[in-house]
Amino acid sequence: MTITHHPDEEMLAAYAAGALDLGQHVAIATHLAACGRCRAFSRVCECVGGAMLEDEAPAALAEGALDRALRRLDAPAPAASAKTQPVADDLPPGLPAFVKGYDFGPWRWIAPRIHVRAIALPEPSPTRVLLLRSAPGTKLIHHEHTGVELTCVLTGAFSHEGGRYGPGDFDLGDPSVEHEPHIEAGPPCICLVAMQGDLKFGGLVGRLMQPFVSF
Repeated sequence: MTITHHPDEEMLAAYAAGALDLGQHVAIATHLAACGRCRAFSRVCECVGGAMLEDEAPAALAEGALDRALRRLDAPAPAASAKTQPVADDLPPGLPAFVKGYDFGPWRWIAPRIHVRAIALPEPSPTRVLLLRSAPGTKLIHHEHTGVELTCVLTGAFSHEGGRYGPGDFDLGDPSVEHEPHIEAGPPCICLVAMQGDLKFGGLVGRLMQPFVSF
């Protein structure tokens, strides 16, 4: 697997520092699952952050903090829940193990030859996460973004003005980006998408479809 497109260093550093929201964290973790180069950079960021913390002067504990911690240690442990979340058995390759344990909705038609599958995050996030599946040969309607969109390719490939994106590649969309992705021949293109805002379609057909397309 040759990975050409990566998150920028600022986003990888934010991931390592725990500064991303959960939806964006899922997208970067999905890229890292495939990309050794970015995993190595993220580890360096974590080491640098740890060294900086070691150099910080210790902060005084709030009054009564030790007593509260000791009381919690003495409290009985909560009963373990017998309910476990089953892992869906029809997920595409490339998803991190922790993502596979989330709730996945059914595949839902949003446009000809294009389906989405919502991923329910375990806590609120301003970024929603989904799987996007497009049939080979599909040409997506020209669109722009009203918010930030992080895309990780899991299977198949697509191309647009920014280049070709295959398995493991990462694509960033924001309000400055307008594109018209084309799905390559071969297997269906399945991507994990973490997005804020909506897509804004151009052209007459796009404007007619806009009310019916929602992620």
